[in-house]
Amino acid sequence: MRLWKYELQRLADEIGVTIEVHHFPPGTSKWNKIEHRLFSFVSQNWRAVPLISYQVIVDLIAATTTKTGLEVQCQLDTNTYPKGSPSQTQKWPP
Repeated sequence: MRLWKYELQRLADEIGVTIEVHHFPPGTSKWNKIEHRLFSFVSQNWRAVPLISYQVIVDLIAATTTKTGLEVQCQLDTNTYPKGSPSQTQKWPP
């Protein structure tokens, strides 16, 4: 169980309320109106282009525009991030 779920349960127990958490099913970013509007145009822009490198992908995303004036800025994040964290690897009480 993730740390935030454990802490959320502790909070609910402490204040004596029931807290419900609802998640969007996997692959439903389409419910985010901004992403939905943006990625439909990104997909149109890179249609039939081989995505052979990160640079090609970044360039195609950055070149995305619409008739209504949407302009996209895109850059590759080359930072290295550690895998896992103490909260993801520790065992928490049920």
